[in-house]
Amino acid sequence: MTPEQMEWSRTRDELVVLIRDLGFPEELGSEIAKMLGSPKAIRRMISYLYYVKPKTAEIVVDEALAIASEIAAWKEKKASEEANSRYNEVLNYGFDTEEQSND
Repeated sequence: MTPEQMEWSRTRDELVVLIRDLGFPEELGSEIAKMLGSPKAIRRMISYLYYVKPKTAEIVVDEALAIASEIAAWKEKKASEEANSRYNEVLNYGFDTEEQSND
């Protein structure tokens, strides 16, 4: 197992134990970990659970969806910024063509 996989497994296990300790099924923790996808996002969920100690599964799932949504929005923003940067390069410097590079 790679170090990244080990980290993901550890954070997933921590989330599952915390979910179980709060009185929810372990499967909920496993599914939330899969949905969030990264140790950083899972740790964010763990912090929320420690701080808030939600009483219903709906609140737990709602927070997991909010975290996933914020991550998706951040990724989209970064992709948009990259596309905008490349577009500005084309406007400022033109296209790189084979004809120009052969000159």
